Amino acid sequence: MPHSNSSSSYGSVSKTFHWLTAFLLITAFLLGMISSNLAHTIQSPDFDGAQDTIDRAVLLFSLHKTIGLASFFVALARILWALRQPKPGLLHPDNKPEALAAEVVHWMLYGAMVATPLTGWIHHAATTGFAPIWWPFGQNLPFVPKSEPVSALFASLHWIAGKALLISVVLHVAGAIKHVVIDRDATLRRMLPGTRALPEPPAQTHSAVPAFVALALWAAILTTGALLGGQAQDHSTHDHGHTSSTVQSAPEDASGSTDPAETSVDDGIGNWIVDSGRLGLTIKQMGSDITGSFASWAADIQFDDPETPGPAGQVAVEIDIKSLSLGTVTDQAMGADYFDSSTYPTARFEATLEKLETGYQAVGQLTIRDKSLPLTLPFTLALKENHAEMSGQVTVNRLDFDIGLGTQDAATLGFDVVIEISLKAERRG
Repeated sequence: MPHSNSSSSYGSVSKTFHWLTAFLLITAFLLGMISSNLAHTIQSPDFDGAQDTIDRAVLLFSLHKTIGLASFFVALARILWALRQPKPGLLHPDNKPEALAAEVVHWMLYGAMVATPLTGWIHHAATTGFAPIWWPFGQNLPFVPKSEPVSALFASLHWIAGKALLISVVLHVAGAIKHVVIDRDATLRRMLPGTRALPEPPAQTHSAVPAFVALALWAAILTTGALLGGQAQDHSTHDHGHTSSTVQSAPEDASGSTDPAETSVDDGIGNWIVDSGRLGLTIKQMGSDITGSFASWAADIQFDDPETPGPAGQVAVEIDIKSLSLGTVTDQAMGADYFDSSTYPTARFEATLEKLETGYQAVGQLTIRDKSLPLTLPFTLALKENHAEMSGQVTVNRLDFDIGLGTQDAATLGFDVVIEISLKAERRG
């Protein structure tokens, strides 16, 4: 069987690309459906926290993404090969409506083979918290930030591109069946493995009209997906607006900065007023860092810097657990096996502040859920007249606070949680 196409049949390379792409895309599509259903089960309030269900969902999502990425590169190779090859002519070019529909569906499929896995890949790269792609080149993409709006947009584009792929495949298969059952011609046999005698198509020219029609359809599809993604993001922003109207520390945006316009600080009784700040955490899931932050928390600070090492004041930090944003696993983190935010809506850190020979520390108790444990937070402090900038970091073991007891495998979900805090404050009065 020749490697290249002829005017009457496809060559072995084109046939291999065709069936391999079909296998990869259909497999990725089915895995995506199954894993999405599992994700909905895990996010359900009735989910019992079964670790085998979570592990199965992570496995299937990783398979879905890895096979989807493989299909993307195979599809690119297929398209590049097809552009260099002659295309066998239609056996019934005189049937103009059918010929136009067949060509449009063909171009729609080419678009879907690229758009569906590519939008999914960008969604993955923009997301915090995910099942990893199984390959050695990392999980990020150049020029794609870790951003919830970008993630939401490309999740919507991936969803609608997947629907376009499904419709295109169904129409393509329906056309192939028509050629076998009704027309009884050799259209399908031209793409089957092996060499056989095939009729020579009538002389014809391939118009650019079907490609432009498919391009217009794809523009409409992607525009609709972008609008749906924008509406989802607007709804999410509206929902979070009720929280951010009472934040006691400015929420972090995608660039890592804070927005003073969102700040509403409870002055407390301390002698320092927090202007802005960030309270974040980082944990490893499937070997990759997931970073999140709390949008609502209050720090009551009583501090007077002594000239020599020794006691320097007290601090009490109240944290709204439900204000945590942790990428795609935010809802899961609120569940009964993790923070159980419905039962334990707040966490608290109360400590004595101490000046050391070098730096400072807060020595006290951290309460999460119904567990109160000793915690020492080392921090740096820059004082300039009545202005202070503080930053500190400490690592805790989530199991000590009964968080994620059903997930005892550190490779799936790391035990260590890195807590980071930074803030800017002004002396009262």
